[in-house]
Formats: sequence, C-alpha cells, structure tokens
Amino acid sequence: MTTRKRKQSSDLLEKLGKTSIVLIGMMGCGKSAIGKVIAARLGLKFHDSDAEIVEAAGMSIADIFEKFGEAEFRRVENRVIERLLKEGPAVIALGGGAFMSKKTRRTISRRGISIWLKADLELLLSRVSRRPGKRPLLATGDPRQIIQDLLEIRGPIYDQANLHVSSTSGSKIQTRDAVLEALAQYLASQSNSQEAG
Repeated sequence: MTTRKRKQSSDLLEKLGKTSIVLIGMMGCGKSAIGKVIAARLGLKFHDSDAEIVEAAGMSIADIFEKFGEAEFRRVENRVIERLLKEGPAVIALGGGAFMSKKTRRTISRRGISIWLKADLELLLSRVSRRPGKRPLLATGDPRQIIQDLLEIRGPIYDQANLHVSSTSGSKIQTRDAVLEALAQYLASQSNSQEAG
C-alpha cells in the first residue's frame, strides 16, 4: 500500500470512530465482494448479515423462508444487524431486503453510514444466475421480472442511503476505491458542517 493510500485509510478510520460502513443494494450488486476488499483495505472486520443469520439460526436462508416465512426471517435479520452494529466499527453487507425495514434503517442511521451499491438490471441478472439455488426470492418465477419488480419497489427506499455508488462490471478494486472516495468526501463534509455549527 502506498503512503498516500495508507494515510487515506488512517484518516477514514479516525473519522469513522465506532461507526460501521453498511453496504446495501439488490442481490448480485456485489455487497459481499466489495465489502471484503473495503474491510481488508481499512483493517476492519467484515460481516455478511445473511451468513450471520444462517449461523444464528442454524439453518439456511432458504430453509428459514420455507419453514417460518419472510416475516420471521426479517425479524431475525433485524436482530442480527443490530448486534453487528453494536459491535462496530466494521464493514457490513446487508441482504437485499434488509434496508426495507424502517427499524433497521433507524438502527443504521444511529450506528452506521449506509452506502447503496447501484447496479443495473442486466448486471444483476448475470450475477444472480450464477448461483440460482442461493436466492429464495427468485425461485417463485421469472428472475428478470422478479428483479425488475424488486428494483421498482426497493429503489425509492435504497435512495434514502447516505451514499450512492455505482457497482459496474469493472474490477472490485475500482468499485472499492469509488466507495472509499465517496466515503472520504461524505465524512469531510460531515466534519465541516459540525465545525461550522
């Protein structure tokens, strides 16, 4: 790592304090992949909320959906996310529907900075089709139509995230750097507004 990048990471960590970086967005937008390289760069822990739910419940997400329904899954999800945020700072990748919960959004606003990784329909479709069995929401019909419908429903809620960064077909490192740049600007503006106040 260059001296400049080391300083940027150090500055970001100092400004973050105990605040976590929370990646939101549609399934397939790259939250886990990007989250891991952000965490590695900053020296923070990385958590995938879906993986944490599987560990806490002792069963797969598909099984939770099948046996208990989506409402119960969301309840467990909210509890897990709250615990991860309390343990921060960390980089946390949320499942696609997690940010739809008003309670979860409130918790994140107190303890995290939410970043929407935006990806277009074609990119999402190409990525989720590689692991169809891992996406219970796509098992009920045509994946393209389901993703398109979800984008329309979730887009206005995702729009409430603190930051929006495009997730493209480029490298993970390019997207990581775009996230870190947006985060640095956001933290600087927050710091400036506090000083002005």
